[in-house]
Amino acid sequence: MLNIVLFQPEIPSNTGNIGRTCVITGARLHLIGPLGFSLDDRALRRAGLAYWGSLDEVTYASWEDFLARNPTARGDRVHLLTKRGARTYARSTYRDGDYLVFGRESSGLPLELLDAHPELCERIPMRSDDDALGETAAPWRAEYAGLHPEARRDIAGNYVDERVGRITSLNLSNAVAIVLYEALRQTGFPDMEA
Repeated sequence: MLNIVLFQPEIPSNTGNIGRTCVITGARLHLIGPLGFSLDDRALRRAGLAYWGSLDEVTYASWEDFLARNPTARGDRVHLLTKRGARTYARSTYRDGDYLVFGRESSGLPLELLDAHPELCERIPMRSDDDALGETAAPWRAEYAGLHPEARRDIAGNYVDERVGRITSLNLSNAVAIVLYEALRQTGFPDMEA
């Protein structure tokens, strides 16, 4: 079984979608608080509606609580998904029982955690906004320039760091699916070629 770990998730519908993906793949979902929503949130339930009761889900008060209750979440069993990773997720080796750790939608994983474990950092390669949007990127940047940083998103709903002008993250549920399915492929999930 693979473990999906969400560090302080903020958007309930993303967590609901990820919960549904965990149920159909047999992954366990670990939620590290504080959460940006209640587990009773209507959007969370709607996104994971028929699946939530079947979800293998554990909630933690903090990162330290998570580590204390999961002694196997150490070393190369942990994959920290971040735009700061030198290695792409597809170049990593996944084993049954590994922990795929994803950060908050607005800010990712804490820099202290990433700086302490650069060898565990992995990224999903993405095109820049300029490459993806070409000339249509300029009006979009002007329209969003005055908004609060957490409100700045690109046309696909991704949070954007305007200091570098690049897409900083996929929608969280998309990022989880991309990496989870590679890990499932490598660990011999039924009907997936290794």
